[in-house]
Amino acid sequence: MSLISFFAQGLLIGFSIAAPVGPIGILCIRQTLMAGILVGFACGLGAAVADMIYGIIGGFGLTFISSMLLSQKTILSVIGGIFLGYLGIKTLLEKPLDHPEETSHKNLITSFITTFLLTFTNPMTILSFTAILAGLGLGAADTTYQTALALVSGIFIGSLAWWFLLCGSVSIFREKITSQNLLWINRISGTIILCFAIIILLSVCK
Repeated sequence: MSLISFFAQGLLIGFSIAAPVGPIGILCIRQTLMAGILVGFACGLGAAVADMIYGIIGGFGLTFISSMLLSQKTILSVIGGIFLGYLGIKTLLEKPLDHPEETSHKNLITSFITTFLLTFTNPMTILSFTAILAGLGLGAADTTYQTALALVSGIFIGSLAWWFLLCGSVSIFREKITSQNLLWINRISGTIILCFAIIILLSVCK
């Protein structure tokens, strides 16, 4: 299989794993509406970097790392759930400004770090990558560094493509929102994110 084929498969994997709408997607949509496409895309970039790291673990056959992370599944879920719950409550109670926020370096960095940590502490991410790569016969012992690099590059770019598409589409509506709209965006986003946090924490208790 050529390097282009590995890259193309990586694109498909990265896009398909990023695409399902979850708490990260909700955060990206909210940040894009509240602070602009750059801040929204910073959210997506954080998730894409976490996806890339998991892609490296799976693509280069670093099974000892994936096994170690999966052995800490409960702890990671609790950390991610609590962090998500905090974000949900903070968003739910946040009072909107009279106009959308302006982009700042602080917003960009905070958005990136937030989604990176949420994605990285989600055990489902590593499980998804492990299952998909194993199903395709990738990440095996005979996988070369060149093919693994092509795969990981594809995963990163595929994930970025989804976040750029999402944030770009949502940004079209940003200029049309009012302070009242922002209030409801906070309430709805915060409630959804809080629900995801509760679901994650309840799954740990089972």
